[in-house]
Amino acid sequence: MLTVIGEALVDVVSKQGQEPRAHAGGSPMNVAVGLARLGHEVQFLGRYGGDEHGTRVQAHLRDNGVRLPFEPDTRPTSVAEAVIDDDGAATYDFRLDWSLELDDDRLERLLAGTELLHVGSIGAMLEPGASRVRRAVELAHGRAVVSYDPNCRPSIIPDSSAARARAEELVALADVVKASDEDLLWLYPHRSVEETAAAWLRAGARLVVVTRGPMGPWARTRATGPRGVEVPAARAEVVDTVGAGDSFMAATLGWLADHGYTGATARERIDDLDAGQVEDLLRFAAAAAAVTVSRAGADLPRREDLPRG
Repeated sequence: MLTVIGEALVDVVSKQGQEPRAHAGGSPMNVAVGLARLGHEVQFLGRYGGDEHGTRVQAHLRDNGVRLPFEPDTRPTSVAEAVIDDDGAATYDFRLDWSLELDDDRLERLLAGTELLHVGSIGAMLEPGASRVRRAVELAHGRAVVSYDPNCRPSIIPDSSAARARAEELVALADVVKASDEDLLWLYPHRSVEETAAAWLRAGARLVVVTRGPMGPWARTRATGPRGVEVPAARAEVVDTVGAGDSFMAATLGWLADHGYTGATARERIDDLDAGQVEDLLRFAAAAAAVTVSRAGADLPRREDLPRG
């Protein structure tokens, strides 16, 4: 079982000359759907309301085979309004309600049997839910592979110092960390992404992956050495970039699960991923992101859409 914890919301996407379109979204929810589409058993822990938007979120998760241990609550479902520019890049405005009403006993029960836990984005930064996400990571640490994607949202968490402190707490408990170069340069404006990756490995992470848009992704483990591994971005005709990073994250975790890098015994073995293995992982994840940017909205690929990874 793979578990994803975080926000679910509805993206209302606007592009000049087109009617707005509503899609179920939210970075962690997209990762959960992406993993399910890649053939993995996954549960999603996050809130949504009983309104029209919440019905859309619930149907999207269930239609994709994601397990849902929570029922809708009475509060409004969160909404992200995304505006797409002429290059396909998205900017966001959020209306959020993020909480996770789980005590430790229920968290323990829900995490029982989990071999990989993924957290990140708004869910790992915004209170009151972020404290429960941190607690889930503490409970899972040492008995499951933990992955983290800061996916920074300065419009929601504008204090980079507070965001940096929160990110560093989770990096110290995570095994796999994925971030964009924009995330890292916002968190650490006075050092290179390579220096940050090295610092995060020293802090406790075992695999650090950096997405760099058209430059292609770069990653390193202890086995690859400081130069790390980079691959070119996969070619695609960009419709929009909504969900591209989440697709990359889901495929990264999917590759690790496919190759047996889940569960408590996998943590040290991730350290030993060599340059060839990291290159295979990056190419697989880049191919997944390319499929997503070629489609409107966060429409993540299925197994048959991708080369064997």
